[in-house]
Amino acid sequence: MNTINIDLHCDLLYYLLRSNSTIDDKELGSSLPYLQEGNVKLQVMAIYSGTGANSTVHGLEQSKLFSDLIKNENFFLFNPENYKSSENENRVGVIASIENASSFCDENETLDSGFKKLETIIENTRKVFYIGITHHLENRFGGGNNATAGLKDDGKVLIDYIADKKIAIDLAHTSDQLAHDIFNYVDQRNYSIPILASHSNFRSVYKNNRNLPDELAKEVIHRKGLIGLNFIKDYVDLEDPKRLYEHIQYGLDLGGEDSLAYGADYFYWKDHPDISRHPFFFEEHSNASVYPAINQEIGTRFSSELTEKISHENALRFIENIYK
Repeated sequence: MNTINIDLHCDLLYYLLRSNSTIDDKELGSSLPYLQEGNVKLQVMAIYSGTGANSTVHGLEQSKLFSDLIKNENFFLFNPENYKSSENENRVGVIASIENASSFCDENETLDSGFKKLETIIENTRKVFYIGITHHLENRFGGGNNATAGLKDDGKVLIDYIADKKIAIDLAHTSDQLAHDIFNYVDQRNYSIPILASHSNFRSVYKNNRNLPDELAKEVIHRKGLIGLNFIKDYVDLEDPKRLYEHIQYGLDLGGEDSLAYGADYFYWKDHPDISRHPFFFEEHSNASVYPAINQEIGTRFSSELTEKISHENALRFIENIYK
């Protein structure tokens, strides 16, 4: 039987903001043909905006695009109860997430106004799986992965706001300080908020601020969270695609057998100004059609049981706990 796959992060919605772009464009690793070929049964669709002008405009537009997506005959709104149904057998399940809280609340508006926009996004998408508070830079809520700030007062209010809404918090783009502060604040308030790193690898294997240092990776694992393996070269290794399997081994060494998942981070990179980074993905990881080959390699190097866990079982268990 062909193993099903769950991926925790892609930027298809942001790509669809471009004029003349479609879900079928093979310019993007998470376009529909690749998702179907790779037997992806759930693709988490990130709503992303950079902090700055029009961030909430772009966030709301992407939530409307997601609303259109689930009306498309090739997609369905995923939940743990419906993905095995016969009517969804040949369709791709989707859930929305938010990458950067600036997508619903800009730097200058009131939090009340921002939270109303968040509610509109939830209404449009039916469900927000997780929220990443920051992106690369600092915003009103905290520090991103290229910043040093921790959790700010507005970030605490945001966590308070989502604490009873069954929305997870994503650490993929936090500063180390922000991640530590999130753990501490959640514990102080005795919140049972699920926490994951949706598209991050291990800094001890490949040094990059986007990858998790050991103490944060261990904390995610300890809390039964997820660590989504990122396929971008800058976070795997600039030279050797096989080092992806060293990240897997390292995650296992940290005790993460039940936390590892896929978070490929497919996005449109061909107009990225840093030409030295082109292409952003190795051929072996270039689009969602590669999942069967990666699953086979994991089975050969490790075990078929681990293949099932990384491909979908770990992510599915995490999602089921949110939907309870």
